[in-house]
Amino acid sequence: MEIITSNQNSRVKLWTSLQTAKGRQQSGSYLLDGWHLVQEALNQAAPIQAVIATEAQMDEHLADVPQGVPAFQVTDEVARHIAKTNNPQGIFAQTSLPNNSFDPKYVHAGQWLLLDRIQDPGNVGTLVRTADAAGFTGVALSVGSADPFGPKVVRAMQGSQFHLKVIKDVDLATWIDDLEENNYDVYGTTLSDTSVDYKTVVPEKSFALILGNEGQGLDPELLEKTSANLHINFLGKAESLNVAVAGGILMFALN
Repeated sequence: MEIITSNQNSRVKLWTSLQTAKGRQQSGSYLLDGWHLVQEALNQAAPIQAVIATEAQMDEHLADVPQGVPAFQVTDEVARHIAKTNNPQGIFAQTSLPNNSFDPKYVHAGQWLLLDRIQDPGNVGTLVRTADAAGFTGVALSVGSADPFGPKVVRAMQGSQFHLKVIKDVDLATWIDDLEENNYDVYGTTLSDTSVDYKTVVPEKSFALILGNEGQGLDPELLEKTSANLHINFLGKAESLNVAVAGGILMFALN
């Protein structure tokens, strides 16, 4: 096992670059930070290029790393450099980005969450995690949404990206057309007068739910394409709900 002590090491430079979208794109991989995420990746047989850990973490977890997975021990200082935080958990994994090619024309059954320009990493991560908990097949994110494999989203997903499909940079207008052609109901979300109470809807087995941008809501052009548009009736005086909260209510209710 190689022991790395310098921030200038070429491997350290690669792992550090995974904090950026450019680095992830160039390497085709992203970084998992913390034993929970590393363990989940191992449990789901995700393709792992390297496990990186401090001496203390390596002593604790090396026996759980399968043979054939490259392991590298780093100093506490290098771990802080890789994580870009002062108090990292001290164990990481470099894992491959999932295959982003997917054609909704050939989706025969399932439940999909579509995200239209959801920009807050915490919201994106929470929505992916909630979609996983609600039994959804996958999450597709439009251009302009937070990168689902950026560090903040990865922490918020808590490993759910290994349990369902997560696809980024999709054309939602095309997805709606293809899903509806494939006998999916596609539900938008809005507070407009033309929307209906979600409690009145009985979806078919296969459907998609679209959630819109935190400040601007769902693109009007997408709203015109949907099978129906839904709203949540408020009992109090709040004007709106956080998109992740609203998404959680709707996902569990519809599925």
